[in-house]
Amino acid sequence: MAEVRLSHIVKGYGTQLAVNDLSLTVNDGEFVALVGPSGCGKTTTLNLTAGLIELTGGEIHIGDRNVTDLDPKDRDIAMVFQNYALYPNKSVYKNLAFPLQMRRTPKADIDRKIREAARLLDIEHLLERRPRELSGGQQQRVALGRALVRDPKVFLMDEPLSNLDAKLRVQMRAELKRFHHDLSATIIYVTHDQLEAVTMADRMAVMHGGLLQQYDTPERVFEAPVNVFVAGFVGSPAMNLVPAQVTEGGAALESPQGWRCTLSPENARKARAASSRDVVLGARHSTITLSPTPLPGGIEGRVYTLEPTGDITFVHVRLGNDTLVISTPPATRFAPNAPVWLGVDQTKLHLFDAATGMALRAA
Repeated sequence: MAEVRLSHIVKGYGTQLAVNDLSLTVNDGEFVALVGPSGCGKTTTLNLTAGLIELTGGEIHIGDRNVTDLDPKDRDIAMVFQNYALYPNKSVYKNLAFPLQMRRTPKADIDRKIREAARLLDIEHLLERRPRELSGGQQQRVALGRALVRDPKVFLMDEPLSNLDAKLRVQMRAELKRFHHDLSATIIYVTHDQLEAVTMADRMAVMHGGLLQQYDTPERVFEAPVNVFVAGFVGSPAMNLVPAQVTEGGAALESPQGWRCTLSPENARKARAASSRDVVLGARHSTITLSPTPLPGGIEGRVYTLEPTGDITFVHVRLGNDTLVISTPPATRFAPNAPVWLGVDQTKLHLFDAATGMALRAA
């Protein structure tokens, strides 16, 4: 396996930049997820790494080689696509053998590699079947096996689980994580599903508008988002984001809609670092408590609706024109339009500058 370094890569189509000055390093044996909404540049970045499209600017290194101008076949990478692209009239064995035959690998080595890959992926019993006789998850394993037999330096995966149903997707997430663990493989994985990134990746690169927004461990991205976009994109349900204004002296936040939130000393220092009085308050659903009676320092709202999920009930609360989602125990019972008071965990509160969208840090 090998390290991958993307250095100031750019891909433009006319005046539009699909990828804009992106730099990141994927360490040897690391699983990195490129995540973001449709059109953010993540698949373009993967295709640039593979050599399937030409760079406008920048360099790509795989291991100690500069592969910027090399053809895909010379980069020693293997791709797994959203469409598994298996040959329908070939058996699983022949599908796995095909890339090795193209390299004129000796027959004995082909057989050994296929048997090893089949054992690792638990598809030994499927080798004589055709793709149409396999489930979606089995086809996915065959596509992984076809990449694995090539013994590449890097695996590039483009939304490989998006065609599977929800239950199978959860199962295959675990399989892919185990695949990475067993091989210590270098994997760059594209997904629009931030839950896939959070559960599988060692680090995740959050992209938006062709720009890299944040590159860190899933835990850090979740706990310390660098801007409003990352805060709203990572997490399910998304972080509650509410516009507010800093009071004189920065001791509290207030809203034209009538609510007020007193800040802890540390959060007050963050608020005073804003470029103007306008800020955005951010709070995860699990960091807000609800009470049917007034709380000291609590914010009054009104219940909009309840969303039971079995082990958790999500309560949607209207705060003026804004709606917040708050998780509560499953036995929670609130009537629509009932008044409730919100208590916010100040140690988990996030504040963002409304003008720049960037997270505020205490001076």
